[in-house]
Amino acid sequence: LNLFGYTGGFSVYALSGGCKNVDTVDSSKKAIELANKNVEANFGPIDNHSGIVYDAFKYLDELDMDYDIMVLDPPAFAKHHNVLQNALQGYKKLNRKAIQQINEGGILFTFSCSQVVSKENFKRMIFTAAAGAGREVRILYQMDQPSDHPVSVYHPEGEYLKGLVLKVD
Repeated sequence: LNLFGYTGGFSVYALSGGCKNVDTVDSSKKAIELANKNVEANFGPIDNHSGIVYDAFKYLDELDMDYDIMVLDPPAFAKHHNVLQNALQGYKKLNRKAIQQINEGGILFTFSCSQVVSKENFKRMIFTAAAGAGREVRILYQMDQPSDHPVSVYHPEGEYLKGLVLKVD
């Protein structure tokens, strides 16, 4: 499951890695059209990818499918410090729902590109989301932005990309 799938980059990666079925969900019809074109450009017409125009939060609420892998890559929830707490609540709600819904032993890739959300805040949010979901969650890998996104010492907020790979039991 690729939530906030945009143009389907994670979906193409998952399909090329051997995933049997991949669903790409985004609230934007244009984004899903691009994701579908991207998948078709890479694999031709296939029947193991579905592009779904839907709100990601509602999709998780109404989820009736089993997923072993989920990718959460939402747009920035906070661009200013005055909305940091609201953003953290949004990330927590999204991650708690995903942690509740993913299959036992599943892998959750979760990201934030909000510059005001620190790595520490992000990890603390995951802790509270996991506790709220009542599931055992382990951090397998921590990701930062790549070297082609250098951070100026005068603008530490430039270190905006962060991601965690989690195993959910």
